[in-house]
Formats: sequence, C-alpha cells, structure tokens
Amino acid sequence: MLPLHGVGVLVTRPEHQAMPLCRLLESEGASTLRLPVIEIKAAGDWRTLAPRLGALENFNVIVFTSANSVRFGAPLLAEKRDLNLAAIGPATARALHRAGYRVAVQPDGNFDSESLLAHPRLEHMSGQRVLIVKGVDGRGTLEQELARRGAEVVTLDVYQRVPLIPSQTAFAALLGSFGAGAVQVITATSLEIAGRLLDLATPALRAEFERVHWLLPGDRIAAGLRERGVSAPLLRAESAEDHDLVTALVRWRASVSGA
Repeated sequence: MLPLHGVGVLVTRPEHQAMPLCRLLESEGASTLRLPVIEIKAAGDWRTLAPRLGALENFNVIVFTSANSVRFGAPLLAEKRDLNLAAIGPATARALHRAGYRVAVQPDGNFDSESLLAHPRLEHMSGQRVLIVKGVDGRGTLEQELARRGAEVVTLDVYQRVPLIPSQTAFAALLGSFGAGAVQVITATSLEIAGRLLDLATPALRAEFERVHWLLPGDRIAAGLRERGVSAPLLRAESAEDHDLVTALVRWRASVSGA
C-alpha cells in the first residue's frame, strides 16, 4: 500500500504550482483537492523598467527572491552568463539553472531572506550595488538589511499576487469534502495563502479547518497561523519544495500509523 493511501490533501497553491505538487502527492497514494486563492501575474512589462537599471554588469550581486521572480524576470538577464546571481533557495536556483544561468550565492539550511543574508558573500556590502528581483509587496527584510550593511540596493518588481475568490459552489463542495472526512491535511506554503484562505472561509469551513492538520514550510507561517487563532496541529516541512512537503507528510503518516 502506498504511504499516503487514505490521506486527503487540500492544495492551495496558485494553479500553475499546484499541479506538480498534486501529482507528487497522488503518486504516494494521497487524494488531492485544489483551491487556489491567489494567482501570480506579471507586474507590468519589465522592458519599460529595465532602462532605469543601467548596465547589469554594474551590479555586484543580482538577487532573485523566488521561482516566480525567475519566471517573470529572467528575460531581464538577456543571456548574459557572467553575472553574479543569488537565489533565495533551491527552487529559485533550479529555475535559474533551467533558464541557463549559474547561481553564485545560495543559502545553506533554511530558505528565506535571513538565511541568504547569513551567506559570507553578503556580509560586507559597503560600496556594492545590489539588484533585487522580486514580487510586489514582498518582504523588505533583504533590502533593508543590505542597505544597513552599506549596499546601494535597487529593487525590481516583476510579478504580483492577485487574490482569487472561489465560487460559492467550490466552497460548498469543499465543505462537503470536509464533512465526508475526505480532507485530513491543508497545505499553506505562504502567509499570504494561509491568510487569504482564512479570510475567505465561511464559519462552518473555518471550524473544519481546526479538525485537520496544516502542512507548512516554516516557523514564520506557523507563527502567523497561531496569531490568526488557528489551533489545529501543524506539520513542518523543511521547505516549500514539493518533495519536502511530501516527505514531511509521509513521515507524519508513518508516525501515526505505527509504520
């Protein structure tokens, strides 16, 4: 029997990111439901913004903050292979590698701004120029700390998160799935997704959210859920990577089944 047989998982990632995770979960025996609550779109046309940046070679480091920043911002690099690129985590690094670029700076351990800032390459930044390629309304930790260390920091927003409102029919079907015991785990791979899901939920659905486990990739999201009053048990994955999410779920399932 597959390790996740009998486990129903609600996947809340944007549609283009949800399908690979669903396929991986299903390959381990889980059943999946999709309810995307945000959509990722381009933030305007980077071609109109690029001229103000000047020559990319004048930046000591160019930081990509997510796979989505690569998805929408990689054309900015214009096939220049000798730039000093930094990636905030393995998914971002893989996206750059697939686009044909080498990553020079990548954090060890956790995959967030704080971990990237701990890299020795970013320790002494006085007089250096840094370009951060990111999403609209992303965390300002990286920009602020690099500036504090003496860097001249330029940011470029290449994508935005657009809220989605699922139909009443979708919510009614989801409530029915919870009521039938078909959902045991909710995934929330960002604070924005988790908060959006909680904001949209009806009181009945919100009550169901307390009866299942939440699968999260980090302490920051866990703290955010607790601040929002969620008392349901939380499962921690090492990162938001699909395989890390599934590994955490398989580990949990083995522990509760006695395997």
